[in-house]
Amino acid sequence: MSNAFIPADIGPHPNREHASLGRRAYRLEPDPQTAPVVQWIFAQRLAGHSMARITRALNEAGIPCPSAADPERNTHRSGQAWSLTTVRAILANPRYTGRQVWNRQPTAMDLIDPGNTRLGHRQVQRRGLPDGWVISARPAHPALVSEQDFIAVQGVRAVREDADPGRRYRLAGLLRCGICGRRLESCWSNGRPAYRCRHGHSSASAPDPGRPGNLYIREDRILPHLPALHLLLTAADPATGRRRRRTGQDADVNRPASGEAVISYLRARQITLTYHPATGTLQADTPGDAKAVIGLAS
Repeated sequence: MSNAFIPADIGPHPNREHASLGRRAYRLEPDPQTAPVVQWIFAQRLAGHSMARITRALNEAGIPCPSAADPERNTHRSGQAWSLTTVRAILANPRYTGRQVWNRQPTAMDLIDPGNTRLGHRQVQRRGLPDGWVISARPAHPALVSEQDFIAVQGVRAVREDADPGRRYRLAGLLRCGICGRRLESCWSNGRPAYRCRHGHSSASAPDPGRPGNLYIREDRILPHLPALHLLLTAADPATGRRRRRTGQDADVNRPASGEAVISYLRARQITLTYHPATGTLQADTPGDAKAVIGLAS
């Protein structure tokens, strides 16, 4: 929410040449409408509230999100509601400590159409990584939060994200929901990796009473069935059969592959697996016509 500040005229430009051309100097001052929102967000985070809870509270209170509060500077955004991404970006922006920050969104030039370079380029802005930001050595404008509070907020975020660095989701990105078709998101359930679908619901928004119940599936229920699924897929893959015949591996056709080998096979061929909770089945969605379905009831 860079629009938590507004430019205030502080007189002629300090550079004589610029001043001779009538140029003025400006300083950022807190916006009386939006600056308190930023301060409230930091206060809530310091109080221990999650970013999802903060986002949900902003939406429920009807507070305009940054793109709604200043649509002229955010024509590329919808302006519909607050999102977790917006709250996270505010909490990570050192500009609110009073220091100026450059290179947060560097400008780049992208091809309009990579397949037709004659169409030229277009200018785009992308968020730069923090190690590429340039921060002023001294305060450049009034602070909305103290540097101590800003650092404390970053610590809250780091502790929660790094609470269990040993978590590993081997099937991340490979699973889809058989109810709504969305990709399943990774989650930790009773000390084990699992996957879920909330059918578009976010903890940052109020629940829709008409949506289906959340879908959950543990990773350890899926992994034992992957070798059988692999056999079904390779039996229906003519290219795989030809490779086996050329390399003399016919004797290994019925040998089950390891779980890691099957996962590598799926990723290499961009095959996703759809879990249907009503039937307890897992279906491989292959690029061609071949389909492989197995049951997870056992």
